[in-house]
Amino acid sequence: MKKQYDIHPDFKLLSVIRPPLKKESMPRMQKMMGLLFDRQRSDRRVMVEKLVIPAGDTSVRALLYVPTEEKTKACLLYCHGGGYAFPAAPYQYDLARIYAERVGCRVLFPDYRLAPEHPFPAAPEDCFAAYRRLLSLAGGSPIAVCGDSAGGTLSMAVTLMAIDRGLPVPCAQLLTYPAVGDCGETESLRLYTDTPMCNTEDMNTYGEWYVQDESAGKRAYRSPIEAESFAGIPMTYIETAEFDCLRDGAVLYAEKLRENGIPVELHNTKGTVHGYDMMLRSGIVKELIEQRVKFLKKTLCRGNNHE
Repeated sequence: MKKQYDIHPDFKLLSVIRPPLKKESMPRMQKMMGLLFDRQRSDRRVMVEKLVIPAGDTSVRALLYVPTEEKTKACLLYCHGGGYAFPAAPYQYDLARIYAERVGCRVLFPDYRLAPEHPFPAAPEDCFAAYRRLLSLAGGSPIAVCGDSAGGTLSMAVTLMAIDRGLPVPCAQLLTYPAVGDCGETESLRLYTDTPMCNTEDMNTYGEWYVQDESAGKRAYRSPIEAESFAGIPMTYIETAEFDCLRDGAVLYAEKLRENGIPVELHNTKGTVHGYDMMLRSGIVKELIEQRVKFLKKTLCRGNNHE
């Protein structure tokens, strides 16, 4: 019998959504959702530029959101979620635009390669290539990384890659309901096997598609909580969803950062499911976005004369 969860009315629409996780249909789904990338347009508040960024022996396309009222030369790398398999959804493009306008910074949004056709480490390498481009665009100004769900993993991976490869490290991480890697059997993984949007069963499928060769890449880049060292990781903002199998892992990651002296803002949201900020009109989501913007301003805009 399917469990009942006390989901807030703002998110009831999400309570019936399950991603269509069938390997044979993913190419069609990816192609269909991928069309959204080309539909992003400039408006009077934010200009949208399309970029092609070299990434090893391939390239990754990306969108650069530039606010017309640019308040800082600092930049934000936004790695979207989607289980490493789905292209960006409409609300994620909307959030990139919101961050650019409200923070007054440039936001780079990479359209990284997707599993199962392109398993790990393709996605983090693409996102790191985008980060390298931001380093040149920022001209020495701070850069923060942010991401939701799998995009949170990719953001944390970019930070670790910058540390390992001797490049300037992001000044902050903003992670919403992130997948932090292998934490063992947490209570939320055990309890939330049938939750909407994302659950333990879904995560197992995503994992099989994403990690097809255990020896490929560095383990910490797909499981940041298992990093050998947390030295150099910047201040971090984390949001969790109450009814989400990833919830406890994110809390454990926050605890590990704190144990290593890294400032952390942890916001455990209530009545929420994975992907709750899809509901951009929700008063709860609007308040959370306000908190994110405040964090980004604090970390990116120090020394600039604005609120």
